[in-house]
Amino acid sequence: MFKTAAMAAKEKSEYLVFFVNGRKVVERNADPETMLLSYIREKLRLTGTKYGCGGGGCGACTVMVSQYQRQSKRILHFSVNACLLPICLLHGAAVTTVEGVGNTKNRIHPVQERIAKANGSQCGFCTPGMVMSMYTLLRNNPEPTMEDIMEALGGNLCRCTGYRPILDGYKTFCVAENCCQDKRNGECCLKEEMSGQDCENGPELFNKDDLLPLDPTQELIFPPELIMMAETQEQKSLAFRGERMTWISPVSLEELVQLKSSFPKAPLVIGNTNIGPEIKFKAILHPVLISPTRVSELYRVTQTTEGISIGAGCSLSVIKELLGMVVSSLPEEKTEIFRALLQQLRNLGGQQIRNMASLGGNIVSAFPNSDLNPILAAGNCTISVLSQGGRKEIALNENFFVGFGKTTLKPDEIVVSVFIPHSKRGEFVRAFRQAPRQENAFPTVISGMRVQFRDGGNIIEDLSIFYGGVGPCTISARKTCQEIIGRPWNEEVMGDAYRLLLDEILLPPSAPGGMVEFRRALTLSFLFKFYLQMLQKLREMDVSLVDIPGEFSSAIRPFPGKIEPSYQEFQEVAQGQPGQDPVGRPTMHRSAISQATGEAVYCDDIPRTEGELFMVMVTSTRPYAKLINIDISEALKVPGVEDVITAKDIPGKKFRTFTGIDEELLAENEVSCVGQIVCAVVADTRQHAKRGAAAVKITYEDLHPQIFTIEEAIEKKSFFKPERKIEKGNTKEAFEKADQVLEGEIRIGGQEHFYMETQSMLVIPIQEEKEYKVYLSTQHPTYTQESIAETLGIPSNRVSCHVKRLGGAFGGKVTKTSVIASITAVAAWKTGRAVRCVLERGDDMLITGGRHPTLGRYKIGFMNNGRIIAADVHYYTNAGNTGDESVLVIEKMLLHMDNSYNIPNLRGLSTACRTNLPSNTAFRGFGVPQCMLVTESWINDVAMKLGCSTEKVREINMYNGVSRTHYKQEFDPHNLLRCWSECQEKASFFNRRIAAEEFNKQNRWKKRGIAMVPIKYGIAFAEGFLNQAAALVHIYKDGSVLVSHGGIEMGQGIHTKIQQVASRELKIPPSLIHISETSTNVVPNTCPSAASYGTDANGMAVKDACRTLLQRLEPIISENPKGTWQKWITTAFFQKISLSATGFYRGFDLCMDWEKEEGRPYAYFTYGVSCTEVEIDCLTGDHKNIRADIIMDIGRSINPSVDIGQIEGAFVQGLGLYTMEELKFSPSGVLYTRGPAQYKIPAVCDVPLKFNVYLLAGSQNPHAIYSSKGIGEPVLFLGSSVFFAIKDAVSATRKEHGLSGPFTLNSPATAEKICLACSDCFTQMIPVVEPGSFCPWAINV
Repeated sequence: MFKTAAMAAKEKSEYLVFFVNGRKVVERNADPETMLLSYIREKLRLTGTKYGCGGGGCGACTVMVSQYQRQSKRILHFSVNACLLPICLLHGAAVTTVEGVGNTKNRIHPVQERIAKANGSQCGFCTPGMVMSMYTLLRNNPEPTMEDIMEALGGNLCRCTGYRPILDGYKTFCVAENCCQDKRNGECCLKEEMSGQDCENGPELFNKDDLLPLDPTQELIFPPELIMMAETQEQKSLAFRGERMTWISPVSLEELVQLKSSFPKAPLVIGNTNIGPEIKFKAILHPVLISPTRVSELYRVTQTTEGISIGAGCSLSVIKELLGMVVSSLPEEKTEIFRALLQQLRNLGGQQIRNMASLGGNIVSAFPNSDLNPILAAGNCTISVLSQGGRKEIALNENFFVGFGKTTLKPDEIVVSVFIPHSKRGEFVRAFRQAPRQENAFPTVISGMRVQFRDGGNIIEDLSIFYGGVGPCTISARKTCQEIIGRPWNEEVMGDAYRLLLDEILLPPSAPGGMVEFRRALTLSFLFKFYLQMLQKLREMDVSLVDIPGEFSSAIRPFPGKIEPSYQEFQEVAQGQPGQDPVGRPTMHRSAISQATGEAVYCDDIPRTEGELFMVMVTSTRPYAKLINIDISEALKVPGVEDVITAKDIPGKKFRTFTGIDEELLAENEVSCVGQIVCAVVADTRQHAKRGAAAVKITYEDLHPQIFTIEEAIEKKSFFKPERKIEKGNTKEAFEKADQVLEGEIRIGGQEHFYMETQSMLVIPIQEEKEYKVYLSTQHPTYTQESIAETLGIPSNRVSCHVKRLGGAFGGKVTKTSVIASITAVAAWKTGRAVRCVLERGDDMLITGGRHPTLGRYKIGFMNNGRIIAADVHYYTNAGNTGDESVLVIEKMLLHMDNSYNIPNLRGLSTACRTNLPSNTAFRGFGVPQCMLVTESWINDVAMKLGCSTEKVREINMYNGVSRTHYKQEFDPHNLLRCWSECQEKASFFNRRIAAEEFNKQNRWKKRGIAMVPIKYGIAFAEGFLNQAAALVHIYKDGSVLVSHGGIEMGQGIHTKIQQVASRELKIPPSLIHISETSTNVVPNTCPSAASYGTDANGMAVKDACRTLLQRLEPIISENPKGTWQKWITTAFFQKISLSATGFYRGFDLCMDWEKEEGRPYAYFTYGVSCTEVEIDCLTGDHKNIRADIIMDIGRSINPSVDIGQIEGAFVQGLGLYTMEELKFSPSGVLYTRGPAQYKIPAVCDVPLKFNVYLLAGSQNPHAIYSSKGIGEPVLFLGSSVFFAIKDAVSATRKEHGLSGPFTLNSPATAEKICLACSDCFTQMIPVVEPGSFCPWAINV
């Protein structure tokens, strides 16, 4: 049989048979390199499933796979990441994509309807993945618990919503999870905490009673043909041969052994969660892949009196379910190892990864931070290994793991099963884990610990301690264990153990992964937690009379985890408002349903055109160097490669100019950062273009100095001009009068946009009069139009840019998009063919830059009563290698440096540092989140210096009464003060402050902190010409209306609000109004959708156009007042009245005079306050977001659903910025964090357990449409309330250590920073290595 398989692999491929959405697919040329995602999108044209990261880390590509199990006669449904699933694994399987769940043509499914109606879809790019994860859960469990839902969605990321509406929509499937079903004495469960407000009678964002019921009988059935195939067809080996790889799938263990002997270097592929990323991201080529998924012996489970043997091919999800059943059926004393493994399995990857990853693969991959290996090793587990030399048992211990990704297994040996023994009486096993995110993240440090006590005593008979994450592989603390075996389990022995452990577990200061001090501290903290847990066990067993001190028990108590009902408060519309007038009503996002069904079209969903080419960028690998030679010869030899585009091919302008600073489209003579685009390869497929790009050889000559950090730029005076300054009063005199003066600094790290849809564009040459149609994902189509026209040397009227919608942007799709689109246009011009460019996630993160890292240095003068009378602040931003919009960013920082405080003497300077890192760019908030964190930090320092509450200092210094900013713009802070007082009341701030202090007294190792933070945010562009907008409204003869405007729909709901505006102005239902796309050939000269001003400007333009039309129709309506809209329109047409009108809004004439240091740069201010409570673990640095309350003054909301969604999404994005999102660069300027595996944005587990949003009632704003206010950007900064709550908690533990007064906590407040700032006894044991005495793994840029 083996020979047959090998011969077949060399001669021809078998037929691959599977089903997709109930339809049979027979693939005669299955390529092992083809993933299901590209297959269904490109070949089957099912584009609802999205590409988000390509590495299984975001969940955008989630689909459901169903398989028939021949032995059990069961059909299994499980969610998978289509980006990691080779089609060759699908033989005999059925795939369901979002299109197969439901659609608008036939019927939508409740799982699609509920996420849409609950406002859980904004940009919509992640929505199909969310739908599929939830759909799979419901197929397996129609009545899930909230915990089930959280687990199912743990592998799905969303950058827009903040997750709360997604959870609210899906908890309607839970039997007893709806908040108001939990009544106390007949009252709503929320009523106690809502200051007397009745949530049951108040308006709701969506009607939970108006939802489609879940009907399991309506689901797609599993194809009977596949059952027949499995039952009747002879099981034979399969072979699929692709362009570069051969896939062999044996059916017997004997055949598998023979294959591995013949192809010892061929990896075994079961779930492809390890080999897949290796091939994709490391470009490792395996000529032969062996997939043993049909070898039944690898899935056999055998229980004995000694333990349980689990087949190495079993998925982690299957093992989790199996261990759960075993734990519930066996005595507790036998299940110690099982329970420790279960604990780890709950956090290992997302559900999609656990469904595919195998136990054997997890062991053999031998990652240094494996979640399971330290526990398996500590538990004395063994593996059964088979080869042609026979079978043998190998202990999983320190001798098995020999290096990074290396074990003692020989190339031809196969792990068949893993034996996990029962634990014995007096034996205990525990697992400990710390990770950058609580779920779906590789651990920083992991540990498995086992102790065996002698019968009836506390004497240590045996001890095993294994760690991951502190060396190149799983390592044992054997020496430490040997030294304390035979001794009693007490504090003295543990003291010796800590010292021994420090000597044994060594980590050099330049170790890969960095965080050396933190990682070493965790090894001690984990042992301390183990010590306390065993003390508790010994007490329960009546072996020890020693009780754990009450305040110490918090070290082993888990964080609270129950999601509490959340509340959203908004104003109902005014009495008398017509029922069909949608303005002010919570209206579902107009595209939410189509986004949930996968029918919404994004740029890369546009069908391929005949002869279309794909483009891949070639980027610099040096930070600063002269380009000696670009050798494209080998690239042109790659099959499918059409051409290579270099700077010499550009027919027109070779650079773009931002804020007066030029940026090359393609580097020609030198490069100034790693990631700068040097050239681009175009080929017939994405894969061929990637191979061609890899074949380009560039010769460099390094240049100096190479500058990466802000400090290096300051030293070398490497700045972009101009630097900006603003001053109010006389700071020098004020400092002399101040009672106290303090100085300090804070660093704020950068942030990756992580829009779910990467940079995407398609340029189509029309072949007539040099016309080009451009479909792309951009916030500023007019700028891209101008860029392409100048690059090609043609007029702008030959280029039309079309934008349907964006899968997120956040400021990152303006300048860099125009550069990439211009290069794509050159390729289309040169080849005469359509060219598509969709950046992979890693390239997107490398090339496009993000939020500016910032260093704020300050000097503050204040009185003893807390009044601040002087502040002198200097902001330094790391702008990167080009100017981009950095000068505008530092200007906005200075304009917002006061935040909400009236400081009589204020001086600010801001500098954009030029470095050899990828250029940073606009990001939601545009510098405000950085500058205001500096402001709130010195407010916090003043409070700590005075020993009073930070909130008191904030109140003392807030603007009060009609005031002028430091740039002399007049405003009234009345609503700011209202937000502050209402937040104190609604959040029960003072009571919770007392409760937190009491909690901290009673808990030594966990602390709670609470903080309230305000914001005053200027709305509109300080550059007045950008505040204009235009619109075009058509009324067709049937009465339907088409609205076009210059705004871009990127999830913020602008099209939904514009539809509401047109509905009110034309007095017709929204159902008659359609918005198709934003196009430069319909509405020209548009301004960017940014600065939270999109609805303000475009809404007014549409209003203007609609009023013009209604004015024309007025005579007809007057003549026939009882007529219908359709009748009026028909009459107007026959009377030759124009049914098309343009609208225009001039906007405010705003400006800032930097010479005079004064102006009116903003139309108005949006105000808000947030209060957040957190709990931290002082031993690990982990934290839990307990509760957040947000009060926002947004005038009269046009759409509360959309606005509250923006508030929640921005807050969670800010939470990410200030607590977990960390960009890491090597000492040579290489970005390490190039995907969700390394860069962690908030997931569903990071949402505050209680998340309340209130829109300030009775607010008016005469400066914007319908008295509304811009809301897209301001709330992001309020995420800093989490940061300051963490700092408050850290301060509490520092006080217990005798540390008082201001201290530095840089942003983001990661677990590492929190743990080290707590400065406990374990962190103080770690020897501090002198900075400069070693080369760090990563640098602070």
